[in-house]
Amino acid sequence: MSTLVGKNIVKRYGKDTVLKNVDINIETGKIYGLIGRNGAGKTTLLSILTAQNPASEGTVTLDGEPVWENEKSLSRICYSREISPVTMFGPNTYRVKDYLSTAKAFYVNWDEEYAKELIKLFNINIKKKINRLSKGMLSAVTIIIALASKAEITILDEPVAGLDVVAREQFYKLVIEEYAATGRTFIISTHIIEEAASLFEEVIMIDDGQIVVKENTEDLLARAYRISGEETLVDAAVKDLKVYHPESIGRNKVVTVLADEPVDSFSEDVMVEPVSLQNLFYAMSVDERKEA
Repeated sequence: MSTLVGKNIVKRYGKDTVLKNVDINIETGKIYGLIGRNGAGKTTLLSILTAQNPASEGTVTLDGEPVWENEKSLSRICYSREISPVTMFGPNTYRVKDYLSTAKAFYVNWDEEYAKELIKLFNINIKKKINRLSKGMLSAVTIIIALASKAEITILDEPVAGLDVVAREQFYKLVIEEYAATGRTFIISTHIIEEAASLFEEVIMIDDGQIVVKENTEDLLARAYRISGEETLVDAAVKDLKVYHPESIGRNKVVTVLADEPVDSFSEDVMVEPVSLQNLFYAMSVDERKEA
């Protein structure tokens, strides 16, 4: 099993530290979900893991070999992010087919027939200029490149941001099919958590430049609960648990918790409900006071 490893990654832009001593291990053969608020450091982390951006400190290796300026390592990784319709020189007048030709030349495992199938599926006119594409079409082009690359480690940064619900469901289905057929590793960074959550074998949550959660998604959600009821009863029930985003409404209180053991011994006057990944992320992200 191959491993993409980042150790003690720090990224500074002037006086701002965007990533703070991040350690991360990406094992091949999994689908990862990377979630975090805007500005948390998701894109910066992905760009450093794929050698598109140098770290201020720290190292990135793939099977023990450095990724930075290492063609052997980089040939095994595809980092696909939305193509901009504008460049520093003006409108992006390259055609879709130009991007596909470049990808074909760069990725050693490029699957031309699969690319043609995806072009047809997403109804993309490859003769069209990039600056003439809709946001949805731009997203589709990045997906086509990522999937047809057949790269061992394939990273997609907000791949469904411009897609309608039908196209998003097509994308999720394609990832599952490709993963089942090849065992490729996928890292998907997304804000549309509820839809994509079922894809993720493991979830990575980043906040303020640090990884705060990296865990099997099913195991994480098995530990997450929404506890509600009369305030004193809720406080007594959760006194030994990690509590997130407490909300008081009159005499009642609602909290989200992470428990190391199953929660089954509360008073019958306290309601215990499961929590979705999106709601857990919300509770952990908006709460500024995390209690033990």
